[in-house]
Amino acid sequence: MKGLLALGDSITVGEGSWAQWLARALDLHYTSYAVNGAVVADVLRDQLPRVRGDYDVGCLYAGVNDARGPRFDPDAFERGFLAVARGLREHSTRLLLLTLPLRLGRPTAAPKPAIANAAIRRVARSTGATLCELEDFHGGVEVLPDAVHPTAVGQVVIADRAARVLGAPVMPSELAGLPAERRG
Repeated sequence: MKGLLALGDSITVGEGSWAQWLARALDLHYTSYAVNGAVVADVLRDQLPRVRGDYDVGCLYAGVNDARGPRFDPDAFERGFLAVARGLREHSTRLLLLTLPLRLGRPTAAPKPAIANAAIRRVARSTGATLCELEDFHGGVEVLPDAVHPTAVGQVVIADRAARVLGAPVMPSELAGLPAERRG
């Protein structure tokens, strides 16, 4: 097995991302093909074809840029998300999908995040994926003023939620030394 693989957008990119913290909590090697600004169609076209070999956990957190975009097409979103999830599933012992925060963006992208989340839940059921719920994720400590990107604390809170649903032996917040009141 090759560890944890993460696909997605800017929320999954970089040092200190939720996926990197999750890999540490699971004691797995970490690979990410996430790209800033990616929509689901980009993940399908550019990131999924890079996946080679098998992984213990495949993670997909995508849809933020789709839901914030003016041309959000729920049917196209669901088809693309399903295609990525199926492709990632073929290379992963466990598949983790994350929903979107409902309070997404300024101005808010509502009701599009709720529509996207319904699709993500259907995809999770059809692929046997584990689902990490982020609908209620918001706040000044966990989210930057753009109401889109998590703070460093927010990244760890997302990682805690993902670790919890995957049954990790240790929480990322413990590894990060986050006070108990800040843990997800």
